[in-house]
This record gives sequence, C-alpha cells and structure tokens, in this order.
Amino acid sequence: MWIAARYLRTRRTSGFITLLTGISIAGVALGVTALLTVLAVMNGFESEIQTRIAGTDAHVVLLGENTAGIRDPDSLTARAARQPGVIGAAPFVYAKAMVLRHGYAEGLVVKGVDLAAERGVTTIGRNMAPPLTAIPTGAPGRLPGIVLGSELAARIGAALGDTVWLASLAGAERSALGFAPRLRPFAMAGIFTSGLYTYDSSFGFTALPSAQEFFDLGGAVTGIEIKLADMFDAPRMSDRILKSLDARGVRANNWIELNRNLFTWMKLEKTVMFVILALIVLVAAFNIVSTLFMVVIEKRRDIGVLKSLGASRGLVLRVFLVEGLLIGGLGTGLGAALGGTLIAVLRRYPFVRLPGDVYFIERLPVRPEAGDFAAVILAAFVLCLAAALYPAWRASRLDPVDAIRRQA
Repeated sequence: MWIAARYLRTRRTSGFITLLTGISIAGVALGVTALLTVLAVMNGFESEIQTRIAGTDAHVVLLGENTAGIRDPDSLTARAARQPGVIGAAPFVYAKAMVLRHGYAEGLVVKGVDLAAERGVTTIGRNMAPPLTAIPTGAPGRLPGIVLGSELAARIGAALGDTVWLASLAGAERSALGFAPRLRPFAMAGIFTSGLYTYDSSFGFTALPSAQEFFDLGGAVTGIEIKLADMFDAPRMSDRILKSLDARGVRANNWIELNRNLFTWMKLEKTVMFVILALIVLVAAFNIVSTLFMVVIEKRRDIGVLKSLGASRGLVLRVFLVEGLLIGGLGTGLGAALGGTLIAVLRRYPFVRLPGDVYFIERLPVRPEAGDFAAVILAAFVLCLAAALYPAWRASRLDPVDAIRRQA
C-alpha cells in the first residue's frame, strides 16, 4: 500500500503519468455517476408504474369461469374480505362496449362499480373529478351516470353534463336485418384521470346496478376485486384465497400476472442499461491499463532494486494490483459521491420536466436503491482489478539485472 501510494504522488518528472492517472480516475468516476443516476431514474419509473397500476387495478381478482360471471357476489365478497391479509373486497362488472356522441364512436371497457366499496380496493374514486360519493344509477326520469377517462372523453368531445350513448351486443335483439345492438344513453358524471394513458383512453365507469342492467347480467357480476396488505405477495395470496373460499366455477388472477410482460420488459431494460453503461467504466479501465504500463516502464529500475533486495514476484504483483485498485477506488468513490449528490438534487429539486402526454408523469422520478449502489461499486472494482492484472503480472516478471542495466 505504501509503495503503491507513493507511485501515485505527483512528481515533476512524471507529469504525463499523473495526467493519465487523473484521466483514469475521472473516467471511472463519470461511469459510476452515470450508472447510478440512470438506475435510480429507472427505479423511479418502475415504482411509479407499479404504484399507478396497483392503484387502478385490484391486487387479486376472482373471476367466473365464463361470461356468466359470479352468481352470488355478496356472500363471496363478504367471505373474501374476512381472509387473513385482505384489506378490502368489492364486486365489479367488466365488459366491452362502444361510446358514441355526435358522430364520434370509440371502443371502451365499461367497469361497473359500487364506488363506496371500490374506495377500499382501488384508487379509482380519488382520480375522478369532480369528487363523487357514488355514480348516479338513474332515478326515474333521469339518466344513469358514467365517468369516462380523460383521453377518451377528449376524443369524443364529451364534457360534464353531456349525454353519451353506449352500444353493446350483450342482450341484443335479432331482427330481419340481423342483431341490433343495445343502445342506452348515459349522462357524463365525471372525468377519470389516472396518469396512465392505457386507462385514461379506454375506460369508463358506471354504477354497478346500471352495468348489470345494461349488459343483461341480472344479479351476477364479472368478478370480485381484493386489496391485500402486501401487494407484492399477490401470486401466493391469490392461490391461498381461492383454496380457502372453495368456490366452484371461480378462478383467480392478480395484478402481477396481468402485467407480467410489462414488468419483464422493464427488468430486462434495466439489465441492458446496466451492461451498456458499465462499458463506460470498462473504457476507463483500459486507461488504467495504459497508466500502469507507463508506471511499470518508468519504475523499471525501482522494480529491479526491490527484487535485488529480496522482493518476490508476488510482492511486486501486489504493489501494482493495489495501485490499480487505488485508481479504481478513488474513481469509484468520487463517482458514488457525485452520483449520490446528483440523485439527491434531482429528488429535492425536480427541475427536469417531462411531457405528461408521452411519459404519463411530468417530473423525473428518482428512487435510489442500496442494492444498485453495491452492484455498481462492486462491478467497478472488479473491472479495475481485471485491468490491473496484466500490467502487474508483466512488472512481476521483470528480470532485476536487466531492469537495472537498462536504467543505468
């Protein structure tokens, strides 16, 4: 350590080596900073998406085996709500339809909910404007209410109080011209904005009785939504709840399975970004190779003297390995400090703005993780150690007599 540290000190005759050493340290620092910052941003995006999806979708969903749905929803909902680890349960109707207004037509998914029970399962109620205690079911002489996603409402030009028409083939009547879709007017009771384009552009919410009547379900529902205390335990809990309920004709699904492709893609993207940005550290490691070779050339006489005094090849090898690790360690430490500072600044002052219609959020999300810091620091050390191996091995193989004679 002492010899390796002395070799890193600035000397008037070794200014070029000092410059190479500084470039190597700066390269490692920049690579580590970029890697830590990008991983923190990707973690932030992943967390935002998980939070919004898990807020809009239930953690576990019990569904009927066919389109007939679940015939006795009240009893099954009450039993599901009493299961350990379950926070809330609510029945729902889920079906596809078309919404029409003034010549505009768009496909949508209509979800019938009991808004009071739904608040204990999802965040749908919190994302409606104006705030509603319940979606109107349609008293005599009045139209049932519907809440459309903000993007969907914009596409058909619908605003609060407007009348829109829903069309569905469920319960359609056959005529001489074929099947005539069922049409029903609904009054715009609110606008739904979740921040996820998929939901805001294709979802509409209405009261549970209105949906049951419109889709000709009688007293049945499509399924039962369940909120868990630990949303990441959804795969295991869905199987356990299904076994505990022992309900025939019912199957279970969960939010992780439903969005598996998205989460798999995000995990793969994070891994690929880690590998790509680690190449910056690898380039800096090549600078360490050139720096150590220059040090070995300059210190040939010193190496010869050390060996003539009894220093073993292993000692010389360790001297230059430690020097490579010192360069890598200084760069990694500086990079970790800069990366941590930049992440803290981005979290404290969200000055980076994003187009909300593209990225569904308007500020750059940042979420650092200790595991990422450990992985980046370890990867940087390994690369720097690998870069120092060959120059250190060449230094250990120098013949002391030849080294001293050439420098004489």
